Amino acid sequence: MKFLLATATAALMALSIGSAFSIDLAPLNSDAEKDRIDWSQLEAKFGALPKLPDGTRAGAVSKTLTNEYWRSLGEGYKSFGDRVGVPVVYQAAQSEGDQLGQLTIAEGLVTQGYNVLLVSPQTDSNLQPIMEQAKAANVPVVNVNDAVIPQAEHYVGNVQRDNGVRVAKWFIKNRPDGGKVAIVEGQAGVYAAVQRTDGFKTTITEAGKFEVVASVPGNWDRQTSYDAASNILQQHPDLIGFYANNDGMALGIVEAVKAAGLEDKVAVFGTDGISDAYASIRAGELTGTVDSFPVLTGEVALESALRLVAGQKLPRVVATPQALITKDNADRYSGAGDAVRKALLEDAAAGN
Repeated sequence: MKFLLATATAALMALSIGSAFSIDLAPLNSDAEKDRIDWSQLEAKFGALPKLPDGTRAGAVSKTLTNEYWRSLGEGYKSFGDRVGVPVVYQAAQSEGDQLGQLTIAEGLVTQGYNVLLVSPQTDSNLQPIMEQAKAANVPVVNVNDAVIPQAEHYVGNVQRDNGVRVAKWFIKNRPDGGKVAIVEGQAGVYAAVQRTDGFKTTITEAGKFEVVASVPGNWDRQTSYDAASNILQQHPDLIGFYANNDGMALGIVEAVKAAGLEDKVAVFGTDGISDAYASIRAGELTGTVDSFPVLTGEVALESALRLVAGQKLPRVVATPQALITKDNADRYSGAGDAVRKALLEDAAAGN
């Protein structure tokens, strides 16, 4: 109990003093922040990675390792770290709801003397206490994807709203007669879930022929999403499609659609691009996903973090890529790392 009270007190203190140390920075909206650069322009604008101080080490804390997306992000950290000779310690909370556990891990990494900290918060607030602690220790913090710490000085990740926009545009193009659609959201209040949901809902509603008949929480959980989708299909058997805020939830929805015998009528899209999503797409079950390329994101995030350690002044946001994946283009984006990087650089050059 004493530990919980101490942590809660630290969180409240951080909310007040955090605004003081970043008083010249507006609360971060990573999708709309104008001080940004695309990942593909980092080397062109800032040159090769500068020489780092001897003994540089990076610490990283993620939401959980039970989700493939976050394991893949760690692979990206390790890949780039191995390439430049920087060891990376990558740790995560036991579950996506273990907010206190994640904070404890982050605090430990700062006190252990790592030169930079990369964090993927579970919520927009649970890692706020770490910001002042890291600043006092002169440790740069990079917020990597998903939830967004308002006081974050540096963020690496994709445009979350665009995930939902891309799926909505698929429906508008491929279901020109419109119809009923539903959304299964991630964790309530988390920036990525809010933005993805709004991108889809606003874009598809403005098309005029679609009705969003349900937008319900799935809490990033496959079983919860299966149950939610089953209920929605019972109420709306004429539904034409679902959008889920991540792939685990989307795969649960696919099972609900199959159980209802509606797989030929209901399109299902997810977000993240995990390997199970690609396999389901190739099997003709999941209609598609928006891949945000977590391995590449991890590489770009660590590169950005190390540029900060080397003293470079980066824009507040480094934007990473995403692509809508369907059966038609799955092979283009699922090769080895260098092949995917080449495809994404081509997309960036083409403005996609």
